[in-house]
Amino acid sequence: MPYDRRSDLPESVRDNLPAHAQDIYRAAYNSAWEEYGHDEARAHRVAWGAVERKYHKDESGDWVEGPSKGHD
Repeated sequence: MPYDRRSDLPESVRDNLPAHAQDIYRAAYNSAWEEYGHDEARAHRVAWGAVERKYHKDESGDWVEGPSKGHD
C-alpha cells in the first residue's frame, strides 16, 4: 500500500534514513506501487534505488547525501 506520511514508512527506513531521504523513498515507492501494479517488493526496490542515487552510507554506516567516495 502507498505511504501517506513518513511515519507510515517501514521502521527500517525511518530508523536509518535522514528525513529528506525518507521523502525520496516515499515518493519513489508510491510511484512504483502504481506503475508496477501494486507489486510491493518491486516498489521497495525502486524506492531504495532512488535513495541510493542521492545518498550513500559513510564509513560509520550513516546515510549521508552525496556520492560515495570513489564515485563521481
